[in-house]
Amino acid sequence: MVLRLSLTVALTLMLSTSVFAANLPDTNGKAVIEYLNKTDYQGWQLWPGKNKLYKGTHPHGALLTTYVSSGAYKAIEGKAGGIPNGEFIVKENYTPEKKLAAVTVMYKQQGYSPDGGDWYWLKYAPDGTIDKEGKVDGCIGCHRAVKNNDWLFIGPVK
Repeated sequence: MVLRLSLTVALTLMLSTSVFAANLPDTNGKAVIEYLNKTDYQGWQLWPGKNKLYKGTHPHGALLTTYVSSGAYKAIEGKAGGIPNGEFIVKENYTPEKKLAAVTVMYKQQGYSPDGGDWYWLKYAPDGTIDKEGKVDGCIGCHRAVKNNDWLFIGPVK
C-alpha cells in the first residue's frame, strides 16, 4: 500500500512537472511576452521586501516594480542560492512621472547561456515592441558583477 502510494505520488509529480515544462515558452521574445500576458505576471508576487514603484537606477528607470514567478519567489524566500530553471524575474521600468517605459525580463533556461548564468534576457516596450532579446551583451556585461548572486542585483538569493 505504501509503495503504491509512493509510486502514485512520484508519477503525479513527474507528470505535473512535464506538463508545466511543456507550457513554458521558448527563448523567443514574442513567445515570452505572450506567456507573460497569458499568465498575468502582474498577479505574481513582488520581489520580497520590494513595493511597487521603488527607486530605480540606470539603465532600468527612475522607478521600478519587480514581479517574480512562484518558483523564483520560493527560491528567493528560501535563500536557495539561485533561481530554478523555467522561472522569471519581470521588471517594469517607469519614468519619474510614473509612466511605464519598458519591461525587462530574465528567464532562467538551463543550458541556454552558460556564460550568462543561463538567463535569457528581454527588453520590450509597453506596446510589445521588442528592443533587445537573447544573450544581450549589455545585460550580461553589467550583471556579471553579481554572478555569485545568480546574476541578480535586486537582492540576495543566498
